[in-house]
Amino acid sequence: MKNEKEDLNTTNANTSTEILFITSYPPRECGIATYSEDLIKALNNKFSHSLSFKVCALESGDAHYSYPKEVSYVLNTSDATEYTKLATDINNDAHLKMVMIQHEFGFFAKQEAAFLQLLTALTKPIIVVFHTVLPHPDEKLKNKIKAISSACQSLVVMTHTSANILINDYELPEEKISIIAHGTHLVPHLGKKFLKEKYGLTGRKVLTTFGLLSSGKSIETTIEALPAIVAECPEVMFLIIGKTHPEVKKLEGEKYREQLEQMVAERGLQKHVQFINQYLALPDLLEHLQLTDIYLFTTNDPNQAVSGTFVYAMSCACPIISTPIPHAKEVLTSKTGIIFDFRDSKQLSAAVIRLLNNEPLRKSISSNTLQTIVSTVWENAAVAYALLFEKIGGRGVTLSFNMPPVKLDHLRLMTTHIGIIQFARVSQPDISTGYTLDDNARALVAIGMYYKLTGDKTLIPEISKYLKFIRFCLQPEGNFLNYVDKELWFTEQNYATNLDDSNGRALWALGHLISLTDLLPEEIISEAKDMLDKALPHFESISSTRALAFAIKGLYYYHTVYESEKKDSQLIKFANRLVEMYKYESETTWNWFESYLTYANSILPEAMLSAWLITKEPIYKEIALTSLDFLLSKIFNENGIEVISNRKWLQKGEKGGHFGEQPIDVAYTILTLDKFYEVFHDEEYSRKKEIAFNWFLGNNRLHQIVYNPCTGGCYDGLEETHVNLNQGAESTVSYLMARLCMEK
Repeated sequence: MKNEKEDLNTTNANTSTEILFITSYPPRECGIATYSEDLIKALNNKFSHSLSFKVCALESGDAHYSYPKEVSYVLNTSDATEYTKLATDINNDAHLKMVMIQHEFGFFAKQEAAFLQLLTALTKPIIVVFHTVLPHPDEKLKNKIKAISSACQSLVVMTHTSANILINDYELPEEKISIIAHGTHLVPHLGKKFLKEKYGLTGRKVLTTFGLLSSGKSIETTIEALPAIVAECPEVMFLIIGKTHPEVKKLEGEKYREQLEQMVAERGLQKHVQFINQYLALPDLLEHLQLTDIYLFTTNDPNQAVSGTFVYAMSCACPIISTPIPHAKEVLTSKTGIIFDFRDSKQLSAAVIRLLNNEPLRKSISSNTLQTIVSTVWENAAVAYALLFEKIGGRGVTLSFNMPPVKLDHLRLMTTHIGIIQFARVSQPDISTGYTLDDNARALVAIGMYYKLTGDKTLIPEISKYLKFIRFCLQPEGNFLNYVDKELWFTEQNYATNLDDSNGRALWALGHLISLTDLLPEEIISEAKDMLDKALPHFESISSTRALAFAIKGLYYYHTVYESEKKDSQLIKFANRLVEMYKYESETTWNWFESYLTYANSILPEAMLSAWLITKEPIYKEIALTSLDFLLSKIFNENGIEVISNRKWLQKGEKGGHFGEQPIDVAYTILTLDKFYEVFHDEEYSRKKEIAFNWFLGNNRLHQIVYNPCTGGCYDGLEETHVNLNQGAESTVSYLMARLCMEK
C-alpha cells in the first residue's frame, strides 16, 4: 500500500529512470535492510542524475516503522490482500520503470502464494536478488524458485557458489544470473594504535565479532576456545558487538546473551570479553573493525551464502577466521584467512593462537584481504547494478556518472613541510620513498589550477612549498635533478636515469604558475620566472619528444601573460624538432612522432596545438589535429578509454596490451581534450573528455573505481584483474588535475 510520506519524495522522475526496491528497510534492524540502504546510497552517490529510487518497505504482523522519504510503499507481508494492492499501485505508477526485490525466504514464508501472484501480476521488468540459495532442493522448493525465475528478467546472487547452485541444482538459465558481490565500505585506515587508544584497548590483542545476536552466530564456540587462547596470549580482548536480533528478542528475550554471559563468568573470562550491546553507528563500527587484530565469523549455518558482517570486516583489512560458509570458501585462502570446522572450538583456538603469535603473517593476511575485497566496495556494487539496470532497461536507461566533489585531503596527507611524498602504502604516505621533482611539479600545476578556480588565498603557502622544492632541484648548470630521499639528499638514481622528461615537467609547472601572474604575489611569480630563465638554455641539447612537449606547454603558458621574442623563438625551435620527428615517423596508417606509443602521449599533439596558438603556423595545427585523431583512435573504443599499457608499449604494426593502465595517462588525455575543445569547440572532444574522466569513476575495463572518494586519493593503476590499491602522489595529483579540468 502507499506510504503517507510518498509526497515528500523529491526525486525528479522526468529526468531519471525510477526503480522500486521491495525490501526490508531501516529503521527496521535487519541485515538486508542495512544492505538495501547502503546500496541505494551508493547508487544515488554515483548515478542520481540518471537513476532514482523508491522503496517498498516490508513489514510483518504488528510491526510498524517511521520511514525516510524514499519509502513510497509499505507491504505487510502477512496480509495476502496487500500483495494484490501493491501490484496494482506499481503497475499504475507511470514513473516506475523497474522493480528490484531483495529476497529472503523468511520475508514471504507466511504468504508464498501471494508473493508469486505479485510477481506474475507486475508489468514492469523485475530483478530478484537472492540473499540465500539453498543447495539440494526438494521438488517443492525447486519449483518455487523456478516460478520466481520465470516471472523476472534477471536474478542476482552474491557468490559464484550460489550461481552454480541455481544453474546445477535448480536448472535455471545461466544467462539470467548475475553475480554482484555484497558491498563493502571504503575506510580511511586510521591505524590500530590510534584507535585502540581511543577505545581504551591499548596493549590488547583484539578479537571481534559483530551482528544481531542469535544462537545461529555460535558465539559460544569462541567463548569455549578463549581459555586456551588467553593462556597463550593473556592480553586478548574479545569484543561481541551487537544487539539481540529483534525477532529473536520477541520470542525469547535476552536468553541467548544471558547464556553467553554465564559462560564467560563460569570460565573467569570477564576481563577478556566485552559485550557492546548496541547497534553501532556505521563510523563507530568501522573504527572498531579497524582496531581489530582478528575477526571471528563462527556461524553454525552451512547454507548461509554470504554475510554483511564478514565483508565489512574484510573492508577494514581484518585477518579473518571463519567457518566454511560458501562465501568464506570462495575468498579465504591461505593468503587471506583461516577456515575451521563448524562448532570446533579447538580448531578455532589453534588458529587464533597461530595468528596472534605471528605478526608478519597477520600483516600479510591483512594486506591480501584488503586487495581481495576492494573490488566489492559499494561504489563498485553500484556500478555493477547500474549496468544491470541499463541492460534490463535497454534504451530507456542512459547512465550518467555523478561528478565527485573536489577533495584535497589525500594531497595534503601526502605532503610534508618539504613537498609531496612519492609513494603510499595503500592510503598512508611512505616517507621512505622520498620525493621527486616530477610529483612536486605536477602538484604545483594542480594546486595552481585549484587556486585559479577558487581564489582561495590559504593555498598560497602550499604553492610556495611546491615551488620551493623545484628550486631545491635546480642545479647551477640549469638542469634539474629528480630524486630526493627523506633526508633531502639527491639519490644515485639521478645519475643512472635520463631526466629530460623530468626537466620538461618542471618547465611546464613553472610556465603554468607564471600564467597566474594576475592572481599570485609578485615574489612567487618572480621566483618562477627566474628559474625558468635559468633552465631554458639546458633544453638546447634535449631531444626527448615529451621533454620538448612539456617545455612548449610551459612557454605557451608564459606567452599568455608576457611577451618575449626570445622565448617564442625557443618555442618555435622546439616545435620544429617535433615536426621533423613527425615527418620522419608518420605514414598513411601511423600519424605519430615515434614508431611507438608509450606514456603521456597526448601532450605531443597538445604541444603542437600550443605552438600553433602562438605562431599560427599551419603545419603545427595540421599535425596537432592529425596526431590527436590518430591517438584517440588507438585508446578509445566501445568500452570507453583504454590507454596504452605500461607493461607493453604499442609498437607500429602491433596491437598493444590493455592492462597496466595508469591514471596519469588518462589525466593527460583529459587535459589535452579540454584544450582542443576550448580551441575548436568540437563536441566530440567534450564527449571523449567525459568518457575519459568516467574511467576514474568505474567506466573502465574492470568496472571498478580508480578514484577513492573516501580518502580523496587515486589508486596507482588498473592491472589485469585488480586495481593497485596504493594511492601515490603521481596518481592522486593526476586525478586532481583531471577533476579540475571537468570543473570547467
